[in-house]
Amino acid sequence: MPYLEETVLAVVVVAIGLIATVVLRPAVLGTRAGKVLAFLALAVMPIVATGMGLSAHMETSKRTEFCLSCHVMEPYGRSLRVDDPSALPAAHYQNRRIDRDHACFTCHTTYTMFGDVKAKMTGLKHVYVYYLGEVPKKIELYEPYKNRECLHCHDGARSFEENEMHAEIRADLDSNATSCLECHDVAHEVESETKP
Repeated sequence: MPYLEETVLAVVVVAIGLIATVVLRPAVLGTRAGKVLAFLALAVMPIVATGMGLSAHMETSKRTEFCLSCHVMEPYGRSLRVDDPSALPAAHYQNRRIDRDHACFTCHTTYTMFGDVKAKMTGLKHVYVYYLGEVPKKIELYEPYKNRECLHCHDGARSFEENEMHAEIRADLDSNATSCLECHDVAHEVESETKP
């Protein structure tokens, strides 16, 4: 990540240098090379810098610390660390079943072709509601959680495959007729999990 941020900074510095050259030495625009320089300075470099900056910020938004940086999400962060081995988020986070640096994104992105894009659009909706809307008293998912997201990691895992309960309802789990959350309770029971 630091490499990407350093590269973005370098591109921004070069863009500023090119723009300064065009502005401070307008005579350079009279030559063919000057016109190419102006095109690079005023069109190409700003677009490249914007694209790279956007990419860097999108990567940052996948990090758990980013998700939990809003005070509204603090209880959800605490639910990752609660001392209860039966708590779904804590069991995954504390036992390193998911990457701790990307815990929220790992479970809350959809593992489809445009899952990352959809997760980012949902994140932008969160930002909009947080700053321009009214934050609801109880935070809920915009749509029901699909088993596909659980099976992305658990399908093929020995502990999952050898569990008799899973074997009995496997077809229902695959088709989403039975939700994983019917047996594994609701994730992030923040009211009961995080009280001191």
